[in-house]
Amino acid sequence: MTESTALYDIPGPNARRRHLLYGLASTVVILALVGWFLYLLFDTGQFTSTKWSPFLYEGIQELLLEGLGNTLKAFAYASVLSLALGGVLAVGRLSERRAFRWICTVLIEFFRAMPVLVMIFFIFVALKVQPLPALVAGLTLYNGSVLAEVFRTGIHAVARGQGEAAYALGMRKTQVMTYVLVPQAVRAMLPAIISQLVVALKDTSLGFLITYEEFLHAGKLIASNLDYDLPFIPVVLVISPIYIGMCMLLSWFATWVARRERHSPKTKAVDVAPAEPGTLLPGAQ
Repeated sequence: MTESTALYDIPGPNARRRHLLYGLASTVVILALVGWFLYLLFDTGQFTSTKWSPFLYEGIQELLLEGLGNTLKAFAYASVLSLALGGVLAVGRLSERRAFRWICTVLIEFFRAMPVLVMIFFIFVALKVQPLPALVAGLTLYNGSVLAEVFRTGIHAVARGQGEAAYALGMRKTQVMTYVLVPQAVRAMLPAIISQLVVALKDTSLGFLITYEEFLHAGKLIASNLDYDLPFIPVVLVISPIYIGMCMLLSWFATWVARRERHSPKTKAVDVAPAEPGTLLPGAQ
């Protein structure tokens, strides 16, 4: 007999056999699509030495490395500023002062609803800001507002009794947030924070639309300015795995953190001193 859980019945032999067949069929379909895609690339001559020879030049390699460095620089600035802005907006959203709370709420909802590209273009064109600050500002405003909600939700996820016990001990609200609620909430917020940073990393590619010389912009220059029969597909095949690899690395880190934080911390065993004879109570024999 098969056991069951509260959510689903554990599949029996026939169900497991069907699942195995479904998995094999899906694998065959995926491999067929990959093979068809590779066939099209070979058939159109995308792997000829003429199209790939530009990547052997030192100037091309330096251009790609410089673009990758600019991408990572924009991501570093945007991630740090987004975390800072998110923390400030979250504190305002949780404030007991109604005016401050409403201002932060309006800012969060506005920047969350505004498309990132629109904000970047507005800062770059209307305010006449340089490409890097415009890109970082747009990413910061959007991701910071999203992270503010992540922080607020994480703090609310802490058991209510934790804060009540801290207040009962005479702690002020700042102390309760700093020493009781935030340290516990961070454990629950880390996966969501890292996942949002993955979004920020991917959105740095929008910088090429405002002529910021990031990784995608470098690839565009190579594909459009070289007289090598337009090596567009090779450029995509070089740039895409690097972007995917960086995002997968952050996603893997978020998954690892989530898996680790699912388990409650174990209390370390403490050695207890053996009992020693002491003073007997009055009337004890």
